[in-house]
Amino acid sequence: MVFYDLITILYTQCMAVDAMSVARVLDGVIVGESLPPTTMIDSVSALNSLNVLAHPGYACLVVAAPEELLDASGDEGSSGVEASPLWNSSLAILQSTILVVSGDSREIRNLLTNNGVTGILCPSVAPPVLLPKLISMLASDQAAEDRLVTQGMKVLTQVARRGGVPAVMAELAHRIDGWAVLLDSQGHAITSSGAGTLHIQDATAVALNRPVKVRHPGLQVHPVGQGEDLTAYLVIASRAGSMSRIRDLASQAAALLDLLLRSNDHFATERLGREVMMQRLLAGDAVGAEFLLRRWGVLEDTMTAFVLSSRSKSVDLERLLTRWFDDLGCVHVMTMQGDRMAALIRDDRAEMIADLVANYASHEQHPLRCGFGTSVGFDALSRSMAEAYEAHATAVTDGRSIAFYAALPTVQYVLEHLGPESSAQLASVLDGLRDEHGAHGELTHTLQVYLAEHGSWGVAASRLGVHRQTLSLRMKRAERLTGLSMSNPDDRAAAWLAIRALKRELH
Repeated sequence: MVFYDLITILYTQCMAVDAMSVARVLDGVIVGESLPPTTMIDSVSALNSLNVLAHPGYACLVVAAPEELLDASGDEGSSGVEASPLWNSSLAILQSTILVVSGDSREIRNLLTNNGVTGILCPSVAPPVLLPKLISMLASDQAAEDRLVTQGMKVLTQVARRGGVPAVMAELAHRIDGWAVLLDSQGHAITSSGAGTLHIQDATAVALNRPVKVRHPGLQVHPVGQGEDLTAYLVIASRAGSMSRIRDLASQAAALLDLLLRSNDHFATERLGREVMMQRLLAGDAVGAEFLLRRWGVLEDTMTAFVLSSRSKSVDLERLLTRWFDDLGCVHVMTMQGDRMAALIRDDRAEMIADLVANYASHEQHPLRCGFGTSVGFDALSRSMAEAYEAHATAVTDGRSIAFYAALPTVQYVLEHLGPESSAQLASVLDGLRDEHGAHGELTHTLQVYLAEHGSWGVAASRLGVHRQTLSLRMKRAERLTGLSMSNPDDRAAAWLAIRALKRELH
């Protein structure tokens, strides 16, 4: 049971073994204060096999039976026997370790306290099984750490394909529960994530070994490249401290960043071209749109817009949609906009895309969300795209994979039967959220995302790229400025109608 109790602790806390965890699992008591109970453990050894410490930042568990420990120290109660040479030569090392003793007595406690040695006294564990049990504990901990690193690198590689260096940095900061700064070889900031922007000076000082006082302790520096091929420095800090999982993950992330910084992305130009082309198509110039689409290989006179997103970071939407378009023989009229794909497709292929989305969500167990606009000519592509975004928002709100704008009879029906004055009055509910220039910005977008995600703080904060506390502060401010309460269903409905009315005005 002891072994499985420790496994439970490791998987629920996702951290390395410390002295306190060992004492709790072995039903032991910690004696001595030379090392704090939160000291991390990296190795275990028998007393007669101890030679050197494996890592200066960690502690080694040294296992001894009570009589073995007293014999080595020469402490036989009142007998006055001098300490053995083994004890004298090893005392300095033992003061940096944690003795685990399968017994408890006044003599052992005095011995540890008087010599500045920290110990864990475990009278309920038999001496023959203590060492094997501790070895199993650390082996299980290391296996759990390795799995976390492997999973972390899998996700980092996936986000690298979609977002490159910035995406890797953002995901790394999230996984280590801290921040990260990427500096070039001269110490200039390339990018940062988390709170890294606030610590660029500290990161530069540590990376370049500058003799200045660093305000943030515990920084790790990982070279991106080696020797003369050094391209950058990755500097990280974690609230969890210097754990082996964090060191290993950051080291492998540095290798991935090295590959990204040295590789020429031949698809970057294509992505940029698609993005610019899409902007021109949605600008409302029918003649220009027709010219571009004909050059692009589109022969139809009408098209349907759709918007696709996923709530799982492991789904590469661009790669997925590219494969679908290739299978359907469609021109790649699509671009990545934020965390979703916006695309235009032949009318007769829209239902096929809908079927692919539904099948993928069902078989792959990944929640895709897709909204479709209506079929329009080249002079109204922007309207179809706006409709697609509205349908996508409905799919997200209702928790379904697919939504067609033409099948939205509720909110859309209300909005279409409102005159311009009534629609403007409805949108005026959000006037308090305008910025100093009179435009709708951060607060309005925050409210829209919060409502679209059913008030889920975690999902909404992730979509916005902010901390939950930041989201909470923004929502309280939005409630104060609008006079609405998100705990009131009527107020939530009014806020959503106002957002939809505002979007119609903007488009």
